Amino acid sequence: MRILIVDDNPINLKLATYVLEADGMEIETAMDANQVLELLAQGVPDLILMDLSLPGMDGLTLTRKLKADPRYGHVPVVALTASAMKGDDSKAFDAGCISYITKPIDTRTFAAQIRALLGGP
Repeated sequence: MRILIVDDNPINLKLATYVLEADGMEIETAMDANQVLELLAQGVPDLILMDLSLPGMDGLTLTRKLKADPRYGHVPVVALTASAMKGDDSKAFDAGCISYITKPIDTRTFAAQIRALLGGP
């Protein structure tokens, strides 16, 4: 499984990468929308974990842009955010996210959550 993690916080990126790599997943990381678009041009992941608060283009806008593009519209996007305000999950789903995970992630269940979203055990 190839996962693209998009987060502008290096500590969050490192933790999520460590947990998912330890579970055998192949991880790519990006810190902003430009890096995401560069990586997608090289290959499409099985899933994108998208921080909603990114510098420049925010994660919701980027998700809408990806969902509108026939090259990437099929890729599941999961909102990964520290912003757990009422209604934020609705905004994520409206933008095209298939799920919503709040930070800090639970390192004991995170990999299983991602596998379940991809239809695996």
